[in-house]
Amino acid sequence: MTEEQDVPGEEEMADDAAESAEEAPAEPADSAPDMRAEMGDAGITSDDKLWAAIGYPIAIVALIVLFIDKGKRPFIKYHAVQAIAFNLVLWVLYAIVSTITVGIAAICFPLVWLITLWPAWRAYQGEYMELPVISGFLKGQGWTNVS
Repeated sequence: MTEEQDVPGEEEMADDAAESAEEAPAEPADSAPDMRAEMGDAGITSDDKLWAAIGYPIAIVALIVLFIDKGKRPFIKYHAVQAIAFNLVLWVLYAIVSTITVGIAAICFPLVWLITLWPAWRAYQGEYMELPVISGFLKGQGWTNVS
């Protein structure tokens, strides 16, 4: 390979870089373009979706998020309250069935836990999902702010 081929020199590359820097408008330092791009029409960020989804299979996360967020983000509050109620119902049903079956249901609990992945997936999609009976009860009590 000879030096006479069409390989740009350092001076040409520096000139091109200077021209492209002049053409591109500078973004303000305090802006967060990725967060604004992630927000939908309802203002639900990908972080909101993630926290809402994690709360269903890991109920303690929903409880922590509910206390930390204090209802500032309606999407997170809706799913955190619903996740806590959903897990409470699952655990009560699990305890009753395990008692009746003399512990045989304890073997099936990992399969029952997989049920929590369904509302988690829907929350991660950004949906206000309604669980049968549970959602109606929570709205009637005023524990969720979505009508």
